[in-house]
Amino acid sequence: MSAIASDPAVQVHALTKRFGAVHAVRGVEFSVGKGEIFGLVGPDGAGKTTTMRMLAGVLHPDAGALLVDGVDVVQDPEAAKLRLSYMPQRFGLYEDLTIAENIYFYAELFGIPRKQRLQRSKELLDAAGLAGFERRLAGQLSGGMKQKLGLVCALIHTPRVLLLDEPTTGVDPVSRRDFWAILYNLRESGVAILMATAYMDEAERCSRLALFHEGEIRYCDTPARLKAAMPGALLAIVTAQPRALRDVLAGKPGVLGVLLMGDRVHVRVDDAAQRTPELQLLLATREFAEARIETADPGIEDVFVALLGGQGK
Repeated sequence: MSAIASDPAVQVHALTKRFGAVHAVRGVEFSVGKGEIFGLVGPDGAGKTTTMRMLAGVLHPDAGALLVDGVDVVQDPEAAKLRLSYMPQRFGLYEDLTIAENIYFYAELFGIPRKQRLQRSKELLDAAGLAGFERRLAGQLSGGMKQKLGLVCALIHTPRVLLLDEPTTGVDPVSRRDFWAILYNLRESGVAILMATAYMDEAERCSRLALFHEGEIRYCDTPARLKAAMPGALLAIVTAQPRALRDVLAGKPGVLGVLLMGDRVHVRVDDAAQRTPELQLLLATREFAEARIETADPGIEDVFVALLGGQGK
C-alpha cells in the first residue's frame, strides 16, 4: 500500500475526530504530492467530508497533525487558508450577484490587487467557458455553470492546495468534462488536488485513491495497483434480466461477489477457466439462455466492493 507522496503539499498523520459516541475519523494518514490528484472514495458517512473540513481548518481534530504547504493547519489555520482553497458540496455563491461580482467578492476576501484580480479572473473565466457571461446573475446559471463559477472563485487567490468535496455531483456530463479540463491544467502547474468523489469514472482519473470505510483508510494506491490487488477474476454477463440473474448467482460455488452494472452483471469468481463453463451450464438450464458471458476488466467500483464490501458487516 502506498500512502506517501514525493514532495508532499499535504501531510496528514494519525488524524482522529469524534462526534459524541461516533468515531467519524480514525487515525487517518496520507500525503498528497504537488501536481497530484488524490481521490477520496467511500460511502456517505465514511469520513471523507470530515477529513476535508479538518484540512480546510473549519473543523478542529481531536488528535493528529495536518500540514498544508508546510503550514500546520491546527496551530495556524489562518496562514494555512492563504495556501489552500476549499470547495464544499454547496459552495457559497451569492445568487443575487453577477458572476463578476462574485469573483470580486472572493478576491477582496484574499486581498488580491485589482490588476492581478482582473488578469487572473480573465484566465479562469476563459478556462471555465464562462467568458462573456460576467454580467449574468449567479442565480440564473445552470448547475454546471454554478460549479464552474465556484471553482473560479476558489482559485482566484492561486492556492497551492485545492480541496474539492464531490464538486461535480448533479452536474451535466459536458460541464463535468470542462471541470476536469481545469483540474488537469491545475495539476500541470503543480497544484495539489484532494478530491472526494461519488463517481467511479472520476476516481479512475485520479493519480492515487484512498478507499475510506467507517472512518479509516483501508487501501491507498494508484487505480491500476488497486485493480491488480482485487482478488479473483471478473466476468461480465449481459442479460435482459440483470436483477434476477444477480439473485440467482449470489452464493453459488466459486462466486466471490456479484455487482449489478446496468444491463450486465459483474461476477467475481475464484477461477475464470473453471467457473465460466459452470456458469454457462447454469444459465442454459434457467430463463437466461440469451445471456452472454464475457471477460471484463475491473473498474474502481468492482475493486471497492471486492476489497471493502464485506467489512464491517
